[in-house]
Amino acid sequence: MSGHGYDGGRLNLPFVGIATFAKAPIAPDWDRIDADIAVLGAPFDAGTQYRPGARFGPRAVREASTLFSFGHAGAYDHEDDAVYLGPEVRIVDMGDADIVHTDTLASHENIRKGVAAALAAGALPVVIGGDHSVNIPCIEAFEGQPPIHILQIDAHLDFVDERHGVTRGHGNPMRRAAEKPWVTGLTQLGIRNVSSTAREGYEAARAMGSDILSVRQVRRLGTEAVLARIPPGARLYITIDIDAFCPSIAPGTGTPSHGGFLYYEVLELLQGAAQAHDIAGIDLVEVAPDYDPTGSTAILAAQVLLNLLGFVFHARRAGS
Repeated sequence: MSGHGYDGGRLNLPFVGIATFAKAPIAPDWDRIDADIAVLGAPFDAGTQYRPGARFGPRAVREASTLFSFGHAGAYDHEDDAVYLGPEVRIVDMGDADIVHTDTLASHENIRKGVAAALAAGALPVVIGGDHSVNIPCIEAFEGQPPIHILQIDAHLDFVDERHGVTRGHGNPMRRAAEKPWVTGLTQLGIRNVSSTAREGYEAARAMGSDILSVRQVRRLGTEAVLARIPPGARLYITIDIDAFCPSIAPGTGTPSHGGFLYYEVLELLQGAAQAHDIAGIDLVEVAPDYDPTGSTAILAAQVLLNLLGFVFHARRAGS
């Protein structure tokens, strides 16, 4: 998808060099970011209730993303007759937010600072988790920014208020987001099967502005009808949990749930959202590579992110 791996006369194959996201330049000084897209790793998984391992997600997704770093003129999509992520789109890799083991608040604060730095630089923040609790500091970083509507693609509602005193685990992020005055509502897609959220959680989510659709409901309605349910003109923050996908294609996650989306279903939702809305931020979470020895989950995550970024900046260029 990207030409950011090309370096003068070097071939710079995917397995050569430092595995930054799409082989983009490293931006270690967060006060001097100069880019359109700033990628931040959030390798925190202390919010998990079942299988850990998503702390290794950013590293795995970065390495997988090098597969898509050939060329220097962007990626031509013959279906869309469009070139995506050409050299005019500047991507940097901010590295990882520092994680303090056993300290959720300190770790989340470091993630928030990274997202805030990207926003202050005028870059699109793209966060790679980590468990879904990392979305909490991501959304907190948008305080003082124009309002956002959250598009969540996920198997689970993640709308638990508090459980055993925990309010910032990976079952809480959408509840924490809905509480923020700068979040105008949520569109939650892919929610299915036995959920970790009780009936009261669904009722609370709908009362706080959520529109909830399962995979089957999305398929019955169709992509255009689903996208039409998002408020027109809404500025979107997109959060993607890799367990939204069927574990037949994304087994590398802590909480797999059968009956999930397939690749093109999500791709078409993301493309339609990017064409119709301003995208303010993105996170992709819950890749736990050790549960997938094939590496296909991380490759899927990298491909989805790069495709989404291509759609976002193609739409921006078309609208400018």
